[in-house]
Amino acid sequence: MAIREINHADFEEVVLKSDKPVLVDFNATWCGPCRMLKPTLEELSAERSDVVVVGIDVDENRDLAEEYEVFSIPCLILFKDGAEADRSVGLVPKEQLLAFLE
Repeated sequence: MAIREINHADFEEVVLKSDKPVLVDFNATWCGPCRMLKPTLEELSAERSDVVVVGIDVDENRDLAEEYEVFSIPCLILFKDGAEADRSVGLVPKEQLLAFLE
């Protein structure tokens, strides 16, 4: 399943008001580790219907990156009940992502 790319206009509805946990991937098209992580996130999205996985391009959404203090990418932020629950920075293996979601 493809990861839904969202922007500032979608953020509140898709992330903050979600009744499921949301894993937000802050990334950029020029970022090698971001491109390497994307297939793993797509697998995760297809396998876990209990978690919503979305992507945000930091170059196109600098305001969100600044608001959530994203200084390095890829940066994964897990939101639960509209608030940041956890954060992971850098390229991580699938097993670590699964543990991160728990």
